[in-house]
Amino acid sequence: MTAPILAVPLDRAYRLLNHGPTVLVSARHGGVDNVMAAAWCCALDFSPPKLTVVLDRVTATRGMIEASGVFAIQVPTVAQAALTKALGSTSLGEDPAKLARAGVRLFDQPGHAVPLVEGCSAWLSCRLLPEPHIQDAHDLFVAEVTGAWADARVFAEGRWTFETADPSLRSLHYVAGGRFYATGEAIDVGEDAP
Repeated sequence: MTAPILAVPLDRAYRLLNHGPTVLVSARHGGVDNVMAAAWCCALDFSPPKLTVVLDRVTATRGMIEASGVFAIQVPTVAQAALTKALGSTSLGEDPAKLARAGVRLFDQPGHAVPLVEGCSAWLSCRLLPEPHIQDAHDLFVAEVTGAWADARVFAEGRWTFETADPSLRSLHYVAGGRFYATGEAIDVGEDAP
């Protein structure tokens, strides 16, 4: 990793997702790594920190998460838009070389058994909180965040700083048809809750 990574306190982990970015979901099971894109992921709770993510039943990543019980959520950057689209358009089942073909580079964080994608602006290591009914009925997964990190070039003192960082480090928001929007300018209207 060449980017300066800083640990984010778990009680502030929700801030990595509260702006609604498209995310990358990564998992490892049986010696196989996989990464997929997901547009529907959000913070759910503060303490302990939890999140939700929608994972279609046909995805290989979902099966890996159900088997291993752990996964990671990453916030990709504008510089990773093509990579994000490729990971959201290709299945590991159809292309076992999916990650290599897309140019994905993975790394590990000590104490967390999930592969993390290099070049993102944030990473959250998660433990699945099994909810079979909502997983089966709605493809909705709930997880506890067990570790959180951010790229110090765009996240400092518990806040995103996209407006002062290189625009290629802004997060992505998928709207369909291969179109993304990048996080825009900040608008401050006063202090918010912690």
